[in-house]
Amino acid sequence: MRNIQQVAVLGAGTMGSRIAAHFANAGIPSLLLDMPSDGPDRSAIAKSGLETASKQRPPAFFTDTAKALIKTGNFDDDLQHIIHCQWIIEAVSEDLGIKRALWSSVEERANAGAILSTNTSGIPLAEISKDFSPTFKRRFLGTHFFNPPRYLHLLEVIPTADTDPDIVDFVTTFGTEVLGKGIVRCKDTPNFIGNRIGIFYSMAIQRAAIEGNYTVEEVDALTGPLMGMPKSASFRLVDVIGLDVWAHVARNVYTGTQDQWRDWFILPPFMQKMLEARRLGEKTGEGFYKRVGPEKQIHAVDLETLEYHPARTVSFESVENVRKVPDLGQRLRALIGGQDRAGTFIWTVLQNVFAYSAAMIPEISDRIVEIDRAIRWGFGHKLGPFELWDAIGFDYVLSRMKSAGVELPRHLQHAKSFYKPDEYFDLVRGNYAPLEPRPGVIVLADTKRTRGEIAANRDASLIDLGDRVVCLEFHSKMNAVDEGTLDMVHRGVALLEREFDAMVIANEGDNFSVGANLLMMLNAAQAGNLDAIDGFIQRFQNAMLAIKYAPKPVVAAPFGLALGGGCEVVLQSHRAQAHAELNIGLVEFNVGLIPAAGGTKEMAFRFADPMRGLALISQAKTSSSAAEAKQLGFLQPADRISMNPELLIGDAKRFALELARTYQQGQPEAEVAISGEPGYERMMQTSTSKRESGAITDHDFAILEKLAYVLSGGRVPAGKTVTEQRLLDLEREVFVQLCGMQKSQERVQYMLKNGKPLRN
Repeated sequence: MRNIQQVAVLGAGTMGSRIAAHFANAGIPSLLLDMPSDGPDRSAIAKSGLETASKQRPPAFFTDTAKALIKTGNFDDDLQHIIHCQWIIEAVSEDLGIKRALWSSVEERANAGAILSTNTSGIPLAEISKDFSPTFKRRFLGTHFFNPPRYLHLLEVIPTADTDPDIVDFVTTFGTEVLGKGIVRCKDTPNFIGNRIGIFYSMAIQRAAIEGNYTVEEVDALTGPLMGMPKSASFRLVDVIGLDVWAHVARNVYTGTQDQWRDWFILPPFMQKMLEARRLGEKTGEGFYKRVGPEKQIHAVDLETLEYHPARTVSFESVENVRKVPDLGQRLRALIGGQDRAGTFIWTVLQNVFAYSAAMIPEISDRIVEIDRAIRWGFGHKLGPFELWDAIGFDYVLSRMKSAGVELPRHLQHAKSFYKPDEYFDLVRGNYAPLEPRPGVIVLADTKRTRGEIAANRDASLIDLGDRVVCLEFHSKMNAVDEGTLDMVHRGVALLEREFDAMVIANEGDNFSVGANLLMMLNAAQAGNLDAIDGFIQRFQNAMLAIKYAPKPVVAAPFGLALGGGCEVVLQSHRAQAHAELNIGLVEFNVGLIPAAGGTKEMAFRFADPMRGLALISQAKTSSSAAEAKQLGFLQPADRISMNPELLIGDAKRFALELARTYQQGQPEAEVAISGEPGYERMMQTSTSKRESGAITDHDFAILEKLAYVLSGGRVPAGKTVTEQRLLDLEREVFVQLCGMQKSQERVQYMLKNGKPLRN
């Protein structure tokens, strides 16, 4: 049975250091090696790579302590230490000679059972392993991480004809469960799958821009979230990655292929000129965009003159008409149905991407599934090309492409869509084939389709996950907690009394929950209806008590943003199974309020020192990862972390069933030791000092005074205890008071309008 206790990463550049960081995030120690330095510290290059990774923004490490799991060294003095590593990953420069020379040295020193893999993105694996021993070849494969490894889900696994299938299966399982990756198995073809299709997307966009005389600003306005792509869109993405890197990937395809699409990968003249002028993007300070002057004003390049100008705001009437359409397929179908500049550009790009993706089967993949997953997981698209084709309308797209004379696979005449429930269309054989089950993956949309919903309203649903586990799913706008959510909490807890053994609180939105419905409370506050706010908060508190003292265990599965009320749900669940990328915190101070659905109460419970709770709430501190959330105290030591977001709900279900075996229902706390008057005085001393130094405003101070009052249990005498309900009453009372204050209302309104806090 294989067990990875330590890995060696050879090459401490951008990729190598961040691969080592990701293993450290997963709790796996690594040996990070690079060339020896000429200076007094022969391992300075590897150390520099590690320091760069630790200072990267966004950060490469979950926490600062994870860095300690990486030991640095150099190839001359430390390569012999790879004997202790069970997996050796090469990530040196894309030079065949350098890679082969290094692997020759590795083969002499590596453990006989170690896995050997290269992170190459363009060099054929067969050329790297040529003439090596059969033993080497059986252990050798490609493992192409996408940069940055912490944030991009895709890991391409590329076996050669000689790779031991058991090793491929092990890397797939380990990558999925331990590293949290979405694994796509690839053929040994130029740029594999992700970069092959991804770079074509870019080339199709650039060609459409040239042919239609579109500006950089127009292209990026059309190719971002509007098309289901990341905010970095197209030209901005090239700036982030680096034009030199982008050009290298394109050249790999051009030199490694001989098909009809080959010329699409020739760099357009404007890109070649920018490359020669070293306008590479963020790394050189200028690319398709640059920041100008002390105010860092954004300028964009003119693709004809290559001169810069202040970036212009772009607006298309057709885009504004459909921008709020939530369904991506419907939105794009409406746009491409028009004949304006926006619709024409988008259809031109998509038609070519669809045709190219179909033409790449079976050359780069035997199935459409791997292409779709690679683009979603590696490039952050909402849908892969075949999924997007289906979403817009299979027959509609097919008809338009046929009318345009686009060459398409002959088997498409037998298809009605690319995907059916649990099936995909096999473009090689011309029939539908089953999608393999993915152990541990629970998709709520699929579960609802097959099992239906136990109960549902506008804000939330109850779903039977099987094995006597019920799921409470949020699905309001931004998963904000509203009246319907609270109703479903009580209905779910009631089901635990008689039908189920455990509950999971989970959803498949962009974020777990951004908190309570602020707009509703602002409207009530501005109307002077504070009683309505008091009633809602009381119902919110009661729902959280129902979760905390449920008859069976409740496990929250937070991910993304779990803010304010979303954080309070997690704090008061029996346990949490959190995704590793969790940003959780009590952020009510940013809108002139305090946590009032049990959040302030839980801070008083969790920390003997009230200053910790005061700091977390007053600074609106949020974690940058689930590991940091444990350090901060938002997660408990017994809470668990899932590296893979696709396994999160399944992991939470298993955790809940495990807890159900020994779960004992609790009761609201009747006697709780609290910091009282001495704690209040300490908190106010700090707050007063901040006000006098000008660090906080008078309204900040007013909020802090009320917050300290709650955290101290209402300034009870030293040694006195309070009930849990008393703390809830205090935080609700203060919350309602703050809602009635003009300056807090201004803060709420400013946040809703601008998405950032106001300090008034």
